[in-house]
Amino acid sequence: MYSLFINKSSSKYYFKSFYFIIKIKCLIVFILFPNMTVKYLFLGWIISFCLISSLIAQQTVVFKGLKRTQENYLIPFIHSRLIDSPTDSLLQTDVQRLKNIPGIGNANYLRDTTVQGVKLIFDLEEVRTLLPIFNFGGIEGNIWFQVGFSDINWQGKGQFLSAAYQNNDRRHSGNIFYKIPRISNTNWGLTLSLNKWSSREPLFFPEGTVNYDYDNNSLGLSAIKHFDFNRNLEIGGSFFIENYTKSDFQFLENPPGPAGLRQPKWLSKAQYTENNLNYHYFYLTGLTWQVLLQNVYNTLDQDWFHSLQFQARYYAILGEKGNLATRLQLGIANNNDTPFAPFVADSHTNIRGIGNRIDRGTAQVILNTEYRHTVHESKKWGAQIVAFSDTGTWRDPGGQLKDLLNKDQFRQFIGGGFRIIYRKVYGAVLRVDYGIDVFNRNEEGLVIGFGQYF
Repeated sequence: MYSLFINKSSSKYYFKSFYFIIKIKCLIVFILFPNMTVKYLFLGWIISFCLISSLIAQQTVVFKGLKRTQENYLIPFIHSRLIDSPTDSLLQTDVQRLKNIPGIGNANYLRDTTVQGVKLIFDLEEVRTLLPIFNFGGIEGNIWFQVGFSDINWQGKGQFLSAAYQNNDRRHSGNIFYKIPRISNTNWGLTLSLNKWSSREPLFFPEGTVNYDYDNNSLGLSAIKHFDFNRNLEIGGSFFIENYTKSDFQFLENPPGPAGLRQPKWLSKAQYTENNLNYHYFYLTGLTWQVLLQNVYNTLDQDWFHSLQFQARYYAILGEKGNLATRLQLGIANNNDTPFAPFVADSHTNIRGIGNRIDRGTAQVILNTEYRHTVHESKKWGAQIVAFSDTGTWRDPGGQLKDLLNKDQFRQFIGGGFRIIYRKVYGAVLRVDYGIDVFNRNEEGLVIGFGQYF
């Protein structure tokens, strides 16, 4: 396939190779058919030469502006390379596909038709992807920070590698994650993860809230099957050990619940994703959604836990400076009457301003909407002001699905904030948001973090 798309440095090599093959073929014909005249032999040589020359002159793909990304990684994204005379529409699709690649900030194309064929020139602007990690954030009662490094274009092949240390609730956590989206430009990929997560988790008993020191150590592996550039299926699993230890920091004088709990578990998962998002620097358009099914087997109790989650995100450009963003999250799990319910209400994950893990449930419905308006945009920097609404409801452990419609379970926060964006670095966004409870003005909170909220 790739022999049709030869750059300047390799064209001489292919031409000499084909020329050598033609001479060998002519020699074989001369030996097998000695009565054939030199005239016919020469004519056959000319015909073969013309056919091969037309092959190697069909089309050339050239990438300009590359500093780190490998050309052989980008070639499969160029569908117009398969067509003798690609239309402008197809070339624009290729340009957008290149802009959607992490590490490519912008792209343009130029088509040059010569006697030798068509030359497609893609002028690319790369952004930095090898970055130090220094994140921090917090709400009242929990200030956290994270240090490490990440690269979403590792080795210039679109691979993702990250390693980080995090201090959360004054407890130590760390993780290493490695992802190869496409192995040798095939439709298969893999991920490998090693995690240690430590935090203080509030668990909810009838007598009140009890704090536990929570530790989760896990090793995970998964395989990815790409159906095309927009759809993939990831199947994998992990082994992890959960430890719960009753914390010394408590609200109750005699807190209920076990003193400690250790549970080794196996997790299997299947996640299907359709991603039709288009990127242009920090602007986003399009729709992406995914479905995640997880099954957890507890080796001590020999029982199963299942959860099903759906998430969809939609983005639209409004006017010249506006970007509308919407996220819908649905989740349902085993409805066990337990304080260890899987879905949480938390400022950092779903409801800005609500607090640090203020509630848990076995089902959830969450809708986040925000409008981002660009107030400054230069070659290196961008700034946005944001207005948002975060709405959510949960089913209590052991409750019923109709509880999701209970007004006492319903939470809505509105607020605003700003974003400071460095355009030369992939995902470099400082986020500050302030949210207020619509029904109880005394509940409010400031949320600081890096990256867009969703």
